[in-house]
Amino acid sequence: MLAWIKSLLTLFSSSRKEIAESSPPTAWQPEWTEFLLAKVAFYRVLHAEDRLLFNQRVLLFLSTTAIEGGQLVVSDNDRLLVAASAIIPVWGFKQWHYFNLKTVYLLPAAFNENIEFGRPDSLITGMVGTGRMANKLVLSRSALYLGFENTQDKQNVGIHEFVHLIDMMDGECDGYPERLKAHSFSIPWFELVGEKIEAIHARKSNIREYGATNRAEFFAVASEYFFERPKMLKKKHPRLFEKLEKFYQQDILQIEQDLQPKRNAPCPCGSAKKYKRCCLPTS
Repeated sequence: MLAWIKSLLTLFSSSRKEIAESSPPTAWQPEWTEFLLAKVAFYRVLHAEDRLLFNQRVLLFLSTTAIEGGQLVVSDNDRLLVAASAIIPVWGFKQWHYFNLKTVYLLPAAFNENIEFGRPDSLITGMVGTGRMANKLVLSRSALYLGFENTQDKQNVGIHEFVHLIDMMDGECDGYPERLKAHSFSIPWFELVGEKIEAIHARKSNIREYGATNRAEFFAVASEYFFERPKMLKKKHPRLFEKLEKFYQQDILQIEQDLQPKRNAPCPCGSAKKYKRCCLPTS
């Protein structure tokens, strides 16, 4: 942990000038809306009033959370994707504030435990700080963007790491967010988690293997699945879907339905063909 802290401080102390030159605007910019519509599916299906609320929550998040870059200049687009990652899982909680987060550090690529990228062991794409690094989050910028570009792989590192922060709001990263649900809900939840982790180990689950690391990682991985592929999650894991829906208090299936193009609408791939003649799934 000490090496991790030293590496992080060294990396970001060398970027003070870039950080100062890339401070975020204090008011909503029209191009921000265009970017979110293009990149964030969740934002794209919100009604006009809810988009305005989302915008306000983005500004609030950016006003209370520093976003700094290591060997990169942080752009407004970077800030928007970090903020979207934070807001999506707590959209059902209008007064939510991450009081356990002060700074998000962005790195150009995946990194190792010493915050080094470009090394053979640079495989980490997100990490929540603890101890002396509490209230800090490190993200790979390339992985952050990929999480929003690919909405079918059940992975989004931004959402994953913010789910850990939600989990830790009660002081523990144990895979049970007491801030979202009463403690009495924990026993059946942990029983279900145990079953699902056993199924992953037995290779009888389509929940990705990293979810079997521990209960905290299972909660984060299952949450990624919930926000990216809710219809599939409900079909494959109905009890898990039901409990996550109660946690997050979001009608996420309606959001996915709104994302689905109509059969006779132009295909979103840009082919100029009708959706039913192009990319409509056949099964």
